[in-house]
Amino acid sequence: MDENFWHKRWAENSISFHEAKANPLLVTYFQELNLEKDSRVFIPLCGKTLAIAWFLSQGYQVVGAELSELAIQQLFTELGVEPQITQIGDLKHYSAPDVDIFVGDIFNLTRQTLGTVDAIFDRAALVALPAKMRDQYTLHITAITDSAPQLLITFEYDQTRMDGPPFSVSGEEVNNHYHDTYDITPLASIEVAGMLKGKVPAKESVWHLKSRTQNSENA
Repeated sequence: MDENFWHKRWAENSISFHEAKANPLLVTYFQELNLEKDSRVFIPLCGKTLAIAWFLSQGYQVVGAELSELAIQQLFTELGVEPQITQIGDLKHYSAPDVDIFVGDIFNLTRQTLGTVDAIFDRAALVALPAKMRDQYTLHITAITDSAPQLLITFEYDQTRMDGPPFSVSGEEVNNHYHDTYDITPLASIEVAGMLKGKVPAKESVWHLKSRTQNSENA
């Protein structure tokens, strides 16, 4: 999947993946990460997700990465905030109090540029990428966040009946990507109401990923 695919989706407002409210699984299960207020949460491939406003309302800082600049312009308009915009290498940095968004190819985002991350919320990143890119993505995210704990949301469905995105990512695949770094706990799995895109039955699952290194340090 190339960059033009996503730029075209945003330009045409073909963004069925954009939820009209903060994801219910996020609201229900984010407490599992046990974060202190003012912690910094990273949202990869964030778009203009309403999770950002939700995190801010809960007293957290947010840092995101997004390919589409149009999405981020819309995000700040909807937040009612005027961002500061600077160039950092190949990325644009949109910043406002408690919000930092890096616009461009997420694989150009380094650990140094990203800064401290206390947790990751991944609802629309892993499932947005085709299988051939998911290994590269999970290794990159783990590296630039220093294996920060994650709340990960995935979909699972018969992909012979519908192609992604969002792509079907099984529990086995989650384990294959992350078991070397994280202890993986399934928290819930629910049927997608009205089927996925109205086309195919699907389950939406939420996972808690705890860094094994951090767990051993806290033991």
